[in-house]
Formats: sequence, C-alpha cells, structure tokens
Amino acid sequence: MASATRKELLGKVYKMVPPMLESFHKGQLGRVAVIGGSEDYTGAPYFSAAASAKLGCDMSHVICEPGAGAVIKTYSPNLMVHPYMRQSKNLSASENPDSIAEAVVAMLPRLHVLVIGPGLGRDQLMQDTCARVLAEARARGIPAVLDADGLQLAQHRPELVRGWNECILTPNVVEFSRLAESAGVDVHEGDPTKVCQKLAAALGGVTIIQKGKVDYISNGTQTVVSDGEGGRKRSGGQGDTLTGCLATLMAYRKAYLDKLWEHEGDLDEKETLALVAFGGSSITRECSRLAFKEKGRSLQAGDLTEHVHEAFMNLLGEKESKL
Repeated sequence: MASATRKELLGKVYKMVPPMLESFHKGQLGRVAVIGGSEDYTGAPYFSAAASAKLGCDMSHVICEPGAGAVIKTYSPNLMVHPYMRQSKNLSASENPDSIAEAVVAMLPRLHVLVIGPGLGRDQLMQDTCARVLAEARARGIPAVLDADGLQLAQHRPELVRGWNECILTPNVVEFSRLAESAGVDVHEGDPTKVCQKLAAALGGVTIIQKGKVDYISNGTQTVVSDGEGGRKRSGGQGDTLTGCLATLMAYRKAYLDKLWEHEGDLDEKETLALVAFGGSSITRECSRLAFKEKGRSLQAGDLTEHVHEAFMNLLGEKESKL
C-alpha cells in the first residue's frame, strides 16, 4: 500500500463509499459525535460536525458545554447539540465528574464514531470527562479521532490510545513535537519522512496524520504521503474539517465492513483504516485548494465547509445506484 499511487489509493477509498440506496434507513451511513466546545471555542466543534454532515453522515452530534451549545445551535439547525459537558467552574452542586461522564457515555450505543478535541480546551474536568468516555468507547469498539486539545489525552495519558488500532491522531507541527517528546521520539533524529512512523510505532500502532506541507500518514508499519494540492492560507480551524471528514469516512468504513451493500469485499480491515486517513486528508486538502482559489488571503475555516461535497466529487465521485 505504501507504494501505491495517489490515484490508486483514492480508487480504494472510493470502494468504501456506500452508494445512495433507497433501502438504507436513517443512521446507517453514519452517526458521529464531536466532543468539545467550551465557552471560549464554539466554532471548532461546529466546523467538524458540519464537515461530517456535508460529506454525507446521516446524523451529526455535538456534545459540549451549555454555553457553547446555545451558540452552536444558532449556527445550524442540522446538528444535534447536547450540552452535557462541564468546565470545572460551571459544575453545579448536584453534579459530579461521574455524573457528567455517565451522561456522555449513555450516548455511545447510538454512535459509530467519536471526534474528541475540537474546542475542548484544557480545563481539567473537560479533560477528565473525555478520558473516561474515550476509555469506554475503546472498550465498546467505537473508533475515535483525536485532535487539538484532545491530543492532550494521548500526550499525558498515552495508555488511553496505546495499541488502539481504531484510533486516529491528527497533530499539527507543534502538537506532533509534543506527542513525540512525551513518547521519547526525537523528531530531529533520522529520516524526517519516517518520524511519523516511529511515533505511531511508539504508541503501539495508532494511526497518525502528521499535518504539514504534505501529510504523513502512518500506523507504525506502513506510511503513505498525502500530497494533493491545498490552499496557501493557514487560518485557524481548517483541521476541524479534517476531523469531520475522517469521522464520516470511518462510518462508511463500518458500513463497508458490515457489508451493508453488495461489494467485492477485497479491502482488509487494517487497510481500510489507512484509507480513511488518506481519504480524509485528501478531501480536506482539496477543500482548502478550492476555498483558497475562491477567497484568497481572506479564506477562513468556514469557507472549507462549503466545499466539502465539491471536493468529494472532484476526488471520488458519486456511485451510480442500482435500482
């Protein structure tokens, strides 16, 4: 797989994308929840959940702080917003860390994929709640994508993700350096194109997307490079589109593995996770390219959201449904 061309990899991603069949019912093509959204950061969880929905996820949830929830609900009526999270200063006398975590864990049977981190912040209660939810999700076989302050969990509590091959981490250059340092990996030692593979191996085989001029994607044994053209503006929030796209592709992966439609079934389970990472990276880079072409230096994160479907069509295209 590491030696496959970009066209070949996208062709394999295409195989995982479900056709639009009348026989499908609501929820089969994806039930995703983004956990984040604190008082200070309301845009990030919205961008992630919106990208998930724009790529075709049936049901996109945001689990956040009440203050963030009130704001996010004004952004779009298409998202389901659950104000279950609490920052330490907002914990009421009738609540405790266990009760907060239990409210979120109770949603897990309704979900296919978790995204943890967009707008989360570093409040201790928010982090502790996510740690409990992440551990429970892992025990139940629900895959997860970690980004932004969700990566603090992998950095400071690596046991939560070590050896979990259903987990994708999406660090930028600064976050990658912090993760590498915590795992004892020297980012300046050896071939720089293989550092991502070393870190993924040190974490027991999690999949890492090392974001940059090109994206290195590795599970510790195989590495692929996502080098599609992107935009030249590095506004905050573009990585949230990536997490949302990854989440929907993870849900499509489940539909593929569960054989919800007739297909050749020639992709193995481990390979499909790498294809999710490559597909999410490629679509996000194409979103950025399209948005920058339209907006130039005025590009903002929300501009990528509006190009998710166009990017999907450019790279993969829709399957012809059989009647």
